Parts: sequence; C-alpha cells; structure tokens
Amino acid sequence: MHKNIITTIGSFALLAAVTTGCSTTAKDQRDPLEGWNRGVQTFNDKLDKYALKPVAKGYNWITPSFVDQGVTNFFGNLNDIGVTINDLLQLKFSQTGLDASRFLVNSVAGVGGFVDVASMIDLPKHKEDFDQTLAVWGVPYGPYIVLPILGSSSLRGIGGWIGDAAMNPVTYTGFGVYPGISSGSIGTVISTSMFTLNLIDYRSDHLEAGDIADEAANDRYEFFKNVYYQQRENLIHDGHATDGKDAIDVDKELDNIIKK
Repeated sequence: MHKNIITTIGSFALLAAVTTGCSTTAKDQRDPLEGWNRGVQTFNDKLDKYALKPVAKGYNWITPSFVDQGVTNFFGNLNDIGVTINDLLQLKFSQTGLDASRFLVNSVAGVGGFVDVASMIDLPKHKEDFDQTLAVWGVPYGPYIVLPILGSSSLRGIGGWIGDAAMNPVTYTGFGVYPGISSGSIGTVISTSMFTLNLIDYRSDHLEAGDIADEAANDRYEFFKNVYYQQRENLIHDGHATDGKDAIDVDKELDNIIKK
C-alpha cells in the first residue's frame, strides 16, 4: 500500500519537514481547489481523531511488539514488489537488482516478509512509487488534491496511487481461489481487511507524529500541504534538491524529533 505514499496515511510519516506553523496570505497557485481540499481535510482530521487514532492506540495496547513489527515488515515486503518495478521503469538498474534481492530474501528467509532479514545483511530499503516514476517521465504535479482517507495528493499523485495499487498483490488477493464462491466478493473482503490492517498498523507506528503536527502547525492544512510537497521533492530527486543542495529527509527528521 502506498503509503505515500502520500496521503493522510502517508503524511503522518512526513510531519517533521516543517517544525513551525505554516500559513500563507498569497493565493497558492498549486492549490486551486483549496475550498474542497480544506473540507476534505476537516473530514479526515475528524475521522482520525474519533476512529483511526483510538483504534491505533488499542492496536498498540493489545499487540505484542514483535507481532506489530512483523506486520509492518510483511506489508513493507509486499511494497518492495512495486518498488522494484518502479526502479526498472526509472531505469535504476542497479537498484532494481538490490530491491528484487531484498524481496526474495525476505520472502524466503524472512518467512513471507515477517522478518526483515534483508536489512540484517545490509540490503537497504528504498522508497520508489509510481508517482515518482511519472515525475521522472516528465509528468507535472497538477493541482493539489486532498483525498478522503488517503489525504494529501495531487492529480499526478492519484495516477501514481492507481499505478501502485495495480502493482500490489493485495489488490488481487482471493481472485479465483474459492470454487463455488464469488471470487470477486472474497477478494474484496480479503483486500479490504488487509488494507485496513495496514492502515491501522501504519497509524499506530506514527502516533507521535500526529502530536507533532498538533503542536507545530498554526494552520494544519498548510502544514500538511507543504510537508507533502517537500517529501515528494525529496523522493523524486533521491534526497537532492534541484538547486544542488540536500533536500530534507522528512522521515529522518521525524525520527530525530520523536527520539528527543
């Protein structure tokens, strides 16, 4: 699942790119749909406050840490399939071999990906998604869009999310497996259940990030929007800004802040 991401799910992993409140007085040309977007973010914030966050806290409370880590590793391993395909689409051939090896090692030696054996033998985890691939191909962002549940995105990001979903085996789970039963129905139930578990697991791993956003942002909407663009630029340019300077590694900054 894209976490990327990018999204209400993914954005909780990106919060530390901006550590002070963000607000603008000039019209943001990236955001012609601001009225719609603010309404959707209000919905997402309420959904998170009254549903996602309480469920994530409960999940943390009842789930042993090794099981929680195993679930995270499992979905991360599935995501490496899409990462490998996007490596290839971006002509990153060396990285393609590394990420394909990572998936094979974790799938076999890591018991289906529940144990991250690849990291133990110094096979690094990369972050490539179809939105990045589209950017490499020259497709512009398009307008900023906030999606229900999925959160911060852009017109290109929607295309990226669709592409990543097509690369994820969870999308096809259950198809044709149960004779005499509607495979589509079974597949929908299984896929939805796995998506929900992934969402809850991701949110539970980033509870501190939500608190950082609450404390840091004078305007949560501008905060999430700016963090989204900084994270996208960091990923698209592999950590190097277009001016030649190092771009902000949002995930790394977030981890540093939480550890303080």
